[in-house]
Amino acid sequence: MSEQDGARAQIGVTGLSVMGRNLARNLARHGYRVALHNRSVGRTRSLVAEHGDEGDFVPSESMREFVDSLSRPRAVIVMVKAGAATDEVIAELTGLLEPGDIVIDCGNTHFTDTIRREKDLAAKGLHFVGTGVSGGEEGALNGPSIMPGGSVEAYRTLGPIFETIAAQVDGTPCAVHVGPDGAGHFVKMVHNGIEYADMQLIAESYDLLRSGLGASPAQIAEIFREWNGGELESFLIEITANVLAHTDAATGKPFIDVVADRAEQKGTGRWTVQSALDLGIPITGIAEATFARSLSGHTDQRAAAQRVYHGRAADAEPTGVVQDPKQFVEDVRNALYASKIVAYAQGFDHIQAGSEEYGWDIDRGAMATIWRGGCIIRARFLDRIREAYAENDALESLLVAPYFADAVAAGADSWRRVITTAVRAGIPTPTFSSSLAYLDALRRPRLPAALIQGLRDDFGAHTYQRVDRPGSFHTLWAGDGSEVEA
Repeated sequence: MSEQDGARAQIGVTGLSVMGRNLARNLARHGYRVALHNRSVGRTRSLVAEHGDEGDFVPSESMREFVDSLSRPRAVIVMVKAGAATDEVIAELTGLLEPGDIVIDCGNTHFTDTIRREKDLAAKGLHFVGTGVSGGEEGALNGPSIMPGGSVEAYRTLGPIFETIAAQVDGTPCAVHVGPDGAGHFVKMVHNGIEYADMQLIAESYDLLRSGLGASPAQIAEIFREWNGGELESFLIEITANVLAHTDAATGKPFIDVVADRAEQKGTGRWTVQSALDLGIPITGIAEATFARSLSGHTDQRAAAQRVYHGRAADAEPTGVVQDPKQFVEDVRNALYASKIVAYAQGFDHIQAGSEEYGWDIDRGAMATIWRGGCIIRARFLDRIREAYAENDALESLLVAPYFADAVAAGADSWRRVITTAVRAGIPTPTFSSSLAYLDALRRPRLPAALIQGLRDDFGAHTYQRVDRPGSFHTLWAGDGSEVEA
């Protein structure tokens, strides 16, 4: 850095909504001189007015002024809405930047867009770094989990910065170079898919305890607080207790009872499921969690079904099914933990498949390490995942690692009892149920897929393989029923 550059900002942030604003403040708090830009100059001015004492900010009113305020190589964080808005900002920046400069997209961007943008900017001599950032607005301010992709050269510049502002766990920063081009945004997408499953499993646990036991939200909050002291300890379990214990000020009712039962989504869960289908990876728990959100939003269909099925045999009443409340609470806890293990196992399988497909060479153990702090799915048992990959980085599935195999086996009876109770009571548990079915399918020595192969060959001559000799075969179903080599 030249003497002249020494008076300039070390990194810039354009897009000063909540996440961009908090990232800029985080950078400034850690001693970095931060250039600021927003299309609406008022946001830039308000950040400086309200938080200018937190560090060294360099505000700009135009993109040209913003770029000129940065030292070389320029590093610009883009924090605007994913899609067309991001493309517009990148286009404006690339007209002002010079070879060697770095554009960092910290938004929730689809990884295929990142692959495209990285290729386009590389042709102009620029580095493009798609970066997953997890932790919400609080994490952005106080230490998120950071998942940058892009070139190794770009990370040499950005790594010290990201590792400084990221969450720290046991002295280790929750930031690491994930891999080339779209690897960072891909991993963040899968993180969000796991997050969908984690939240749906917690919601199903709440429903089981409330509908199956008749427990109040406040009582269930205490159950979750107790669970958070053990192997289920995590950020999501912690805030579940907070939400369930909260009372609505306007009505005096439990907060949970005045919230509409329609869960929204921004698309990352859907992207995760679509990507898994493309890669041929069964992430059934994540998929069911995503579909459960979709179903919750179909209120007209739900109302129609409630009218039609009320009072009929299909309308099971969730009462009088639980005979031993204490055992049921323990069973739900065990089922939740086992299902959670499946969700994470499927997510890490997805990461491995993406890594192989796109040549990213992602270290799955490193992902578990940086997810231990800052991010939404931070949890105690991520240390167990990190240890499993440290012992065997070629692990076929987390479900076969000794610790997780033992944990799932220990909870299996509880898991089956919970699902049986839920079916009898008419309590929907799509993610619990699909996670158990996934495990059962993995452990079965023989699946009914053999029949599917036979059916495909019968109606479409798609051929099949045999267990006793190599090759592909076809049976002349419309002829004499003899078998021929395909």
